[in-house]
Amino acid sequence: MEFIYYFGEVFTPISMLLLIGGTIGGLILGATPGLSPTMAVALLIPFTFHLSPVHGLILLGAAYTSTVAGGAVSAILLKIPGAPANIATTLDGHAMAKNGEGAKALQLSFISSLIGGVFGVLLLIFLTPVLAQWALAFGPSHLFWLAIVGVTVIGSLESSSVVKGLLSGCIGMWLATIGFDDMLGVKRFVFHSSLGGGVNIIPALIGLFAIPQVITMFAKGRFDDDVEQIQVKKHPIGAAFAEVFKRKTALFIGTITGSIIGLIPGVGGQIAGLVAYDQAKKFSPEKAKFGTGHPEGLIAAESANNAMVGPSLVPLLTLSIPGSPTAAVLLGGLLIHGIFPGTDLFDNHPEVAWPFINSMLIGQILMCIFGIYIASFAARVAQVPQSVMAATVLGLALFGSYAVQQSMGDVYVMATLGCMMYFLERFGFSAAPLVLGLILGPIAESNFVQGSMIANAQNGVGQYFFTGNLNMLLIAVAAVSIAYSAWSEISSRKVAS
Repeated sequence: MEFIYYFGEVFTPISMLLLIGGTIGGLILGATPGLSPTMAVALLIPFTFHLSPVHGLILLGAAYTSTVAGGAVSAILLKIPGAPANIATTLDGHAMAKNGEGAKALQLSFISSLIGGVFGVLLLIFLTPVLAQWALAFGPSHLFWLAIVGVTVIGSLESSSVVKGLLSGCIGMWLATIGFDDMLGVKRFVFHSSLGGGVNIIPALIGLFAIPQVITMFAKGRFDDDVEQIQVKKHPIGAAFAEVFKRKTALFIGTITGSIIGLIPGVGGQIAGLVAYDQAKKFSPEKAKFGTGHPEGLIAAESANNAMVGPSLVPLLTLSIPGSPTAAVLLGGLLIHGIFPGTDLFDNHPEVAWPFINSMLIGQILMCIFGIYIASFAARVAQVPQSVMAATVLGLALFGSYAVQQSMGDVYVMATLGCMMYFLERFGFSAAPLVLGLILGPIAESNFVQGSMIANAQNGVGQYFFTGNLNMLLIAVAAVSIAYSAWSEISSRKVAS
């Protein structure tokens, strides 16, 4: 119970000021396409140079927490995920916004993020030593099969068929191979100078989701709904809380899935929302409603996104192994202030570690309060005329893509992928599986190569990848996932006929 002793540090005037500022700033940065949680934390590190270590980490932790949740704002209102973690949020959140339920969608999103986030931080507080040892159990073979499990999720994500979903994922995994090979240093598919550094996930994300929308708006030739605007429905906050707790299964699946995935080093929380969305859909008696504006899909995705925040810091604080890209930037923030994470962090620097963790717990509550406050105002974006919306989305897409690396090459990649996705959507393909393949491709490839090197020095590839309880469990989960997706599609077609 040592963390209670340091709780008072969070409520000092300077700590609360930084906590509130970091939370509000994180929500704004998260809602801006192109500014991911990793970039938001990196941008704030220079502001911590003249702060004490504990105050600097409180600012960074608040920004990390709220940026993950803030990405849902643009995902719901504009169908542009604020970060890869918010991809699944677009599937039902944007459909709700188009139905005039933008305020409700935002309320559900922030409440789900609060519950998932608090659970994740409590895991960080009470189970850090145990979880750190469990995280060490994942080697290259396990991370490879975990990526394959993620790929199998692709088959049932918002595509018209399992085959098209898997094919979309394969296209994404191919895109991930563009650039220089990390192990051998050779060029692969670099047919333009803009691709020398590979396909950056943020411009790809913006292009695949935003550009098809813009093209569709302009392809109409005129904007019919400039006159008939969407009526934004008011939604009481009490009803939003009741709705979240009514969907207990989706909330439970999202929270547990996000916590587990956040803990695994190297995987990151980018796939937590998608995996939680897929599992919630499989266990829901209302599968057909997913993708049409169903609250369960939104609740599962957003609770998973914030549930992974706390566990992703377990490998960082105890083993000095960042569990996500944002955790890697936080590691830099710690080192700048002379704090070296490790097993003795809580013994040598409890006055830094515990206030930092406690501030993330309070930050979750502040994030929910501020997020709900802006929900009704932000939802009015749905009433913006299509002509203005098209120009705004295009401007945000250009700004977000360029801002990542200040490179016009990223803008070209964004535009090319967006045009390609526009035509793929005409044939029933979906952007979500493609992005998931793009995220998982490097994880699968790098861990397979590393595992192969280890296997060749031991008993061979077959024994290394196909033996062991954890390997066999992950292989079984992948096989069951594919079989279930195929069975669900066949059953739904029989019912339709």
